[in-house]
Amino acid sequence: MKKSLIALAVVAASGAAMAQSSVTLYGVADAGIGKVKYGSGGTTPGNDASNKVEFQSGSLMTNGNSRIGVRGVEDLGGGLKAGFNFESGLDLDDGASLGSGGGFWGRAANLWLGGGWGTFKLGRTLNPSFYGMATWELTGAANYSVVANTFGFSGNPTPRHNSQFSYKTPDLGGFSAELGYIFKPDNAGNARWDVNAIYANGPIGVGLAAHKQKNGKLGYGVGLKWSFSNFALAASYNDKEKVRRGFSLGGSANFGAFTLTVDATRDTRNQLGKKRTNFLVEGKYALSKRTFVYAAGLRLDGTTNYGLGIRHNF
Repeated sequence: MKKSLIALAVVAASGAAMAQSSVTLYGVADAGIGKVKYGSGGTTPGNDASNKVEFQSGSLMTNGNSRIGVRGVEDLGGGLKAGFNFESGLDLDDGASLGSGGGFWGRAANLWLGGGWGTFKLGRTLNPSFYGMATWELTGAANYSVVANTFGFSGNPTPRHNSQFSYKTPDLGGFSAELGYIFKPDNAGNARWDVNAIYANGPIGVGLAAHKQKNGKLGYGVGLKWSFSNFALAASYNDKEKVRRGFSLGGSANFGAFTLTVDATRDTRNQLGKKRTNFLVEGKYALSKRTFVYAAGLRLDGTTNYGLGIRHNF
């Protein structure tokens, strides 16, 4: 009898502990048709290997990359929580894995610990520069974002870092900041830091971010978005490690389920070639809260690219 009571107590305690934990499977399915003239896969100018109308998945002219991920969180009590996030890219063309970092979990592989004092995160993750730009960028950091493709993510060429240690402050009336750091043994002998400061409260979103690698050049970006009624305006200034710098200006208008966005960038300095004016026109129609169709045209460094697709979030 005593053993039965003890077993029931253990089961009850285990159930209570499990009730404090949760694991979520999530993902994105995004594909369409389009034409990408800006390099093969949309990353390198001057290569017209993909200059044909074809199926698009994880390309320059899809809204985003298809992915599947799992994330979990455990309530440790006293306001303290622990969690993880693993995420893998997926090519809807043939079902192959698209690991942004070369591995299966190339999009995310990290562990975090957080509380009222903020959050520490360790592993492969989106860097602070990305979140700085995402605060004000009009397309939600789409693959065809004219700002990201011209200047990177607040001047950072990549949105993710390996082996990153980061600390993010709690939200303080709309203000937050994050500092990421990579030790030199984890980055080819060159330590790297990345930082942002964000204010997002009501109709105003402001993001400032900067990054630098040892023996490298400073990159930074600052942007502002102001939303009013059914409209939003955004402007920014970015310096991509003194190789390319300039500004952006754009706006979006919402008409019920349909959203129209126009965004443009202009170089004030470009060591890669002549100064460019790039622009994007995007239309999105929401079929539900999780699914929308989109059409976009992107003029990027002298090339014309376009796509038509559908995205479903789950």
